[in-house]
Amino acid sequence: MRLAPRVTALAVATVAAFASIASAAPTTKPVSWTVGETTFDGVLVYDDANATPRPGLLMVPNWYGVTDAAVEKAKTVAGDDYVVLLVDMYGRGVRPANPQEAGQAAGAVYADRAQMRERINTALATLRATEGAPLATDDIGAIGFCFGGATVIELARSGAELAGVASFHGSLGTSAPATAGAVKTPLLVMNGADDAFVKPEEIDGFEKEMREAGADWQFVNFGGAVHCFAEPDEDGSVIPGCKYHEPSYRRSMAMMRGFFDERFAAE
Repeated sequence: MRLAPRVTALAVATVAAFASIASAAPTTKPVSWTVGETTFDGVLVYDDANATPRPGLLMVPNWYGVTDAAVEKAKTVAGDDYVVLLVDMYGRGVRPANPQEAGQAAGAVYADRAQMRERINTALATLRATEGAPLATDDIGAIGFCFGGATVIELARSGAELAGVASFHGSLGTSAPATAGAVKTPLLVMNGADDAFVKPEEIDGFEKEMREAGADWQFVNFGGAVHCFAEPDEDGSVIPGCKYHEPSYRRSMAMMRGFFDERFAAE
């Protein structure tokens, strides 16, 4: 039976639309900013298939910093939903090549919480000032993985006002806990229930801190997951106890998107 011309035209238009979406490649642009005398080099990632303004996300990667793998993850996160700024927390030329170098670089940042907060707040200001991208500047959030998760929690502790912050298997302790009323950003903190690097007392301390600060917070434990559950490149062979867990990765990403859907709608 021959299809009516009207249906045929609709089918052709639908195929063309999907072909257009499939051919659209995420745009990546280098973005730099300075804190004191240090220059930081991040990457802006978004789908440029249309000019519709969309929310922005700071994305702080794990302790290896801005790598090709981190850029690919930023593309996955961005999709056609967000403009993502992949954040450099180390400074130009500091690109760890192994766990030892990564530990040294991350440790230096952890050691100075005031400087850590200044760096991530400057990255936030850089995203807000972005031009030439389809960014809805009133809708900004932040996410982070491992070291990056700890960093975005520090961003919330610093009093920054965003739509929300989501941490994936980030450390929870700090030398500068939030004071009452200081946390103005809702938090979604996701953790592996079997994470040997995040001790029960650290979780208890974080929850107590958030209660006393009067924060809007959620803490989620994923059963069967350890540290690095949202890092597809980690199989546990390099660092024992640091291993990808597909169900938790899938669920945590869905939870993150639902969290921001709610938060951006509330803005």
